[in-house]
Amino acid sequence: MKMTDESQDRRFATTLARGLSVLRAFRPSDDGLGNAEISERTGLPKSTVSRLTFTLQSLGYLTHARRHDRYRPGPALLALGNVASASISFVELSGPIMQRVADETGTLALLSVRDRGRVLITKTWRPQEVSSIWLEVGHRLPFKGSSSGHAMLAALSEEGFCEAVADAQGHRGLDDENAREARRVAYTQLVTEGFVIADPASYFASNIHAVSVPFQSRDLSEPVIFTCGAMPKDLSMERMQTEVGPRLQAGVRELERIMGQGPFLSRHDI
Repeated sequence: MKMTDESQDRRFATTLARGLSVLRAFRPSDDGLGNAEISERTGLPKSTVSRLTFTLQSLGYLTHARRHDRYRPGPALLALGNVASASISFVELSGPIMQRVADETGTLALLSVRDRGRVLITKTWRPQEVSSIWLEVGHRLPFKGSSSGHAMLAALSEEGFCEAVADAQGHRGLDDENAREARRVAYTQLVTEGFVIADPASYFASNIHAVSVPFQSRDLSEPVIFTCGAMPKDLSMERMQTEVGPRLQAGVRELERIMGQGPFLSRHDI
């Protein structure tokens, strides 16, 4: 577990942070995790992981549902997620809007947030009767080489931007120089077009094209990112620029009006 400036503060609860890092280790594609795998993903000693997983299981945040030696997210974690979703008003309000965007464009619409040095997908809306790309809730996208990541870099405050770059720890070659260039280009796209498209030639996955728009909720201290993505054969650069990008932007503007908020750029400056 990486040390941060916050972890040096005497108010910082290290044991709690380690427990949360165990929960963050799980991915949607996992068929459960053993202590050794959790230790490898978190960088924590196996003895520490063993105590944490036992405690988390006792509290219902982890469970041994099918295999006694492998842990899975438990019902208490599901309940906590539902409480968080219900407490953040824009999540429920965005659902019908983003589902319409997904259906009208035939793309996967998704909501992502910053998760330290990555961008975490927290919700998806799949188009009806159309196959969509493989991204799922819980998948972490890189800052460098993804439209969601570039949009996040552009939307973060200077403090948040610096934290994100530091937390990324050079992932996919991200450093302050190329992160600032991605931030500059993405912000320019937001000003001129209203959406962000990372260069497909440098995208983290060659089988994905995507366009993103940031949204700043009053409920959160940092922006979130709405994105539409599909395979390149279904989502060309021209289609992102002329159809899907403007449609996604219109969806986010609709959400801002419902929330009684002005456009993102009118409340943000880098």
